[in-house]
Amino acid sequence: MKNDVFQKLIYQLVSKLFVLPIYKFVFRGHLLGRENIPQKNSFIMVSNHGSLLDPPLLGHALGRNISFMAKAELFKIPLLGFVIKACGAYPVKRGVADKNTIKTACKKLSDNNCIGVFIDGTRQKNGRVNKPKQGAALLAFKNQKILLPVAIVNSHRLIKFKFCIPFFSKIVIKVGKPVQPPQNSSRNELNSVTMMLQNNINNLIE
Repeated sequence: MKNDVFQKLIYQLVSKLFVLPIYKFVFRGHLLGRENIPQKNSFIMVSNHGSLLDPPLLGHALGRNISFMAKAELFKIPLLGFVIKACGAYPVKRGVADKNTIKTACKKLSDNNCIGVFIDGTRQKNGRVNKPKQGAALLAFKNQKILLPVAIVNSHRLIKFKFCIPFFSKIVIKVGKPVQPPQNSSRNELNSVTMMLQNNINNLIE
């Protein structure tokens, strides 16, 4: 219990002191679809991915403590590792089926915590969902949690330079209507829900 309270305090501190100024004043962040965000029950947020700043920007904008998977290597960096762990992030080993990561995600959901999944698994140069993975749909089925499609617009082109002067893009975060978890874990059902998420997110981007 103490760890949960400490984590929430750190999360709020980082969100308000560091992320808020960047989101509001640097990128002129704006949220659409706030009414679609569940305020009590936990959920699986599913999003496109264009920048390393996506996790803190999304977590701050949605107003919920959302835990994201992070590369295992990041946790070895002293200060950064402490902060991202305190904020609820959990390590994932790229390129392998990490059962511990899945167990951690399921534990967080069972404890009524929200998790965030970038459905492509990695950043995309065009900022869209291109090759979605079925992991989010499978987690939703196993835990019977709704999936919340979210589009973060312009994160793949945050900064442009003109005559050596930086210009910052406006970030718009759009929240779609929740998607129900798959009815079963068959490949066709997981693929159907995954494709629905892809279409929903890309439609929000457009």
